[in-house]
Amino acid sequence: MSNPSLLILPGDGIGPEVMAEVRKVIDWFGANRGLAFDVSEDLVGGAAYDAHGTPLTDETMEKAQEVDAVLLGAVGGPKYDVLDFSVKPERGLLRLRKEMDLFSNLRPAQCFDALADFSSLKRDVVAGLDIVIVRELTSGIYFGEPRGIINEGNERVGINTQRYTESEIARVARSAFELARRRGNKVCSMEKANVMESGILWRDVVTEIHQAEYADVELSHMYADAGAMQLCRWPKQFDVIVTDNLFGDLLSDAAAMLTGSLGMLPSASLGAPMANGRPKALYEPVHGSAPDIAGQGKANPIACVLSFAMALRYSFDQGDEATRLEAAVEKVLADGVRTADLLQADGEQPVSTSEMGDAIIKALDASL
Repeated sequence: MSNPSLLILPGDGIGPEVMAEVRKVIDWFGANRGLAFDVSEDLVGGAAYDAHGTPLTDETMEKAQEVDAVLLGAVGGPKYDVLDFSVKPERGLLRLRKEMDLFSNLRPAQCFDALADFSSLKRDVVAGLDIVIVRELTSGIYFGEPRGIINEGNERVGINTQRYTESEIARVARSAFELARRRGNKVCSMEKANVMESGILWRDVVTEIHQAEYADVELSHMYADAGAMQLCRWPKQFDVIVTDNLFGDLLSDAAAMLTGSLGMLPSASLGAPMANGRPKALYEPVHGSAPDIAGQGKANPIACVLSFAMALRYSFDQGDEATRLEAAVEKVLADGVRTADLLQADGEQPVSTSEMGDAIIKALDASL
C-alpha cells in the first residue's frame, strides 16, 4: 500500500518557520513509528501571488483535491493590503475551503496545566479545559444571497442574508455528534431560535438528527449569546459545541483566549469522505502570519504541530499517536520551555522556534 499523502502549504510570514518544525515531527513519526507520509509542498497566499500573480494556482488546487490532507501555515501580510480583493492572500485559503467543501471547522480550546495562569480567567475556571467548537464553515450569513450595499432613498443599506438548508445543518450536526462519541459524548447546539427563523430550523434539524441517529449522545440547546456568557463563566461544562458560521466565528475566538495564547491553538476543516474513506481535510493553526516577527525565530510552532496531531487523529485514524504528540507538547511546557509569547516573569529566556521544535522531538524520543 502507498503511504498517505500530505500537501504542505507554508504560506506567508511565520508560516514557513512553524511548518519547518512540523516537518521535523512528520519525519520523526516516519523514522520511529512506521508512519511514513508522501509529502509535497507548494505555495499559497502572498507567496503564491509573488510567484504566480494569484493566491492559489489551479495546479495547487488540484493537488489539494487529490491528497489525503492539507497542512497550511498562515497567509497574509501588510505588503498585500494594496491588492485587489480578488487576489488578496486570504482568497487562496477561502478557495481551498470552498472548493474542497470543508463544511465542518473543528476549533479545540485546550488549556495545558502549565499555561493555566496565562488565561484572563481564574486558574480553577480554565485548568484542564478541553472543549471543541464545531463551526459550520461553508454556508450561513457569510455566503447567503442577496448581499451587498444598495441605495434606498437618501441612504445606503447593507444587506447580508442568513440562509441554511436542512442538509447543510444535518451534515455539520452529524460531524459534531460523531466527534462527541470519540470524546465526552456530549453536544451543546447554539443558535438564536428565539429571534431567527434560521435558528428555529437549526434547532429542529439538530434535534431530528439526534433522535434518529445519535440518541446515545447527550444533547442540549443554548442561545448563542447565553453560550458566550457561559464560556466565560464556566467553560468546562461543555464538551462539543456545534453552531453556525457567524456564531462559530465569534464563539471560537472567545474560547481561544480562554487558553491564554493564540500560538497554542490548532484547527481542522473537514469535508465529506473521499473514495478511500478519509475526509477532505485542511489543518492549520489559528494564529495569523505575524509579519512583525517573521524570519526572527520567535514564532511559537506549537499550534502548527498540534494541527498535525489533529491530522493524525481525524484523517489517519492514529488517535494513539496523536495523543503521543500532544503529551510531548504538554511535557515540554511542563518543563518550562517557552517561546517568547509564553513568557511571564522578567528575566526568563525564550527559546527559538527551532529550539521549541527540537524540544518536542526530544520529548517524543522519551516516549518510546
